[in-house]
Amino acid sequence: MRVLAIVHQRDAGPGVFAEAIRSRGVELDSWLQTEDHSPPRDPGDYDAVLIFGGAMHADQEEEHPWLHGERALLAELVERSVPLLGVCLGAQLLAQAAGGEARRAPEPEIGWHGVSLTPEGADDPLLAPLSSGFVAFQWHSYEFSLPTGATPLATSPVCLQAYRLAGPAWGIQFHAEVTPQDAEKWIHEYREDEDAVRIGVDQRSLRERTRYRIGAWNELGRGLCKRFLDLATRG
Repeated sequence: MRVLAIVHQRDAGPGVFAEAIRSRGVELDSWLQTEDHSPPRDPGDYDAVLIFGGAMHADQEEEHPWLHGERALLAELVERSVPLLGVCLGAQLLAQAAGGEARRAPEPEIGWHGVSLTPEGADDPLLAPLSSGFVAFQWHSYEFSLPTGATPLATSPVCLQAYRLAGPAWGIQFHAEVTPQDAEKWIHEYREDEDAVRIGVDQRSLRERTRYRIGAWNELGRGLCKRFLDLATRG
């Protein structure tokens, strides 16, 4: 099995998902889209594709013209029924590729926030093993709408948190992949995010809470990724 990770910045890559992938003996290629315009091989040749986050927003095509091409690629992969998992920005781009929207959320969610599974999420093979309500690590100020024909799987008080497309494709808004090192870096550099500054992120409190929660959160993330691999293998 061969998996492609589409990455948009160096500290927002596959994280603990990479650990789960390699523990299964699966080959993982990472494509840093913002620095290399050519993927390692045709993305359609992979058994599954993961799409990760980034500080850029899904509507910033003028600053990041590659966004248009990535959405077109994701639309093609959806059409070809390649198993997909989008995280944060990746989930927003996947939703757009499937006919949904990405837009500014009513308020940012930065730090640890509650997420609840919908009834459909409680029966979903990827998310069902999570508790019906859990606390997730988040860092976003945009949200996705539900694409036509997609199934809503999880919500927060702010926005939709997960969906499933027809076929083997999912989008999650929360950062199930984030490593302790990347989370620490994001928190340390939070002043570079104008929304984090605007809402008054408490750096010390967030760092302490993250150090307390991240171990269990990473176990959840590795389990989620392993289930995705199982589902991708089944086709």
